[in-house]
Amino acid sequence: MEFVSIKNLPKAVRLAILKQLGYGSDGQFVTDEQGKRIRDRYVDVEISLSNMLIFPGSTIILDNNYLSVAAYLEEHEDAF
Repeated sequence: MEFVSIKNLPKAVRLAILKQLGYGSDGQFVTDEQGKRIRDRYVDVEISLSNMLIFPGSTIILDNNYLSVAAYLEEHEDAF
């Protein structure tokens, strides 16, 4: 398995990834199908398009910060 940073991908590619996962964007933040901004499930912040994180094999979109990453890894430790 290879990790690819989506931060370095063009905005159009990040938007296409979101669309394939059933999400969208208002141009700045990740949104749900109704256009409501998605909040990180661990730290309760709105997830910006420029700072989103998706772990391989997951469809959970997180804010790329240490607390979210640590909480996700702890919750899904059997996946790694």
